[in-house]
Amino acid sequence: MEILIQLAGFILHVDRHLAAFVAQYGPWVYALLFVIVFVETGVVVMPFLPGDSLLFVAGALAGAGHLSIAAVCVVLLIAAVAGDQMNYTIGSAIGPKVFQWEKSRWFNRDAFDKAHRFYERHGGITVVLARFMPFIRTFVPFVAGVAQMGRAHFTAYNCAGALLWVLGICMTGYFFGNLPWVQTNFSLIIWALILVPALIAIAGAWRSGKEQDSSVKLTDP
Repeated sequence: MEILIQLAGFILHVDRHLAAFVAQYGPWVYALLFVIVFVETGVVVMPFLPGDSLLFVAGALAGAGHLSIAAVCVVLLIAAVAGDQMNYTIGSAIGPKVFQWEKSRWFNRDAFDKAHRFYERHGGITVVLARFMPFIRTFVPFVAGVAQMGRAHFTAYNCAGALLWVLGICMTGYFFGNLPWVQTNFSLIIWALILVPALIAIAGAWRSGKEQDSSVKLTDP
């Protein structure tokens, strides 16, 4: 429980933690950014790391002159693409066995099922859309691998999604992250970055589940 509280504190105050890391370790912050985004997108049991908020804060720090926006975008793009590729590879290697797994401390069965329903509904474009959905984005490349999506197709969607996600959020932070109103309401913005995409993902999964239930009832004799 204490670890979860500390993690929540890090996510909600990622601006302070990242700024302090820059002040103390300088260029090593790029390695930290790479590791966090790579692990969040590449390790299916780590969907709770701060993705969107981290990108926004990194962009804001670059806008304030503490980081290079070009270096931030390149490092995070490589991390996002490489993470999804690894996640896809793991899912492809494990295959259908995943459907037999029960929910556990290290495997969020509910998040996996939502990502799978989302993938079944939207197909390959899910890899792009999921970039903007916390939890779902960690499971979608894994699901694509489990579903044996072609690697060439997955890689194309993966790169497109990473470009939109990294450049979109980092540049938003770069241009708007240091405005007085944004600085004053930073905690609210972080909450919005966490909750709004999550609610959209939940609503999409719920609607997809209802439509599947309706189709099952229509086909029942």
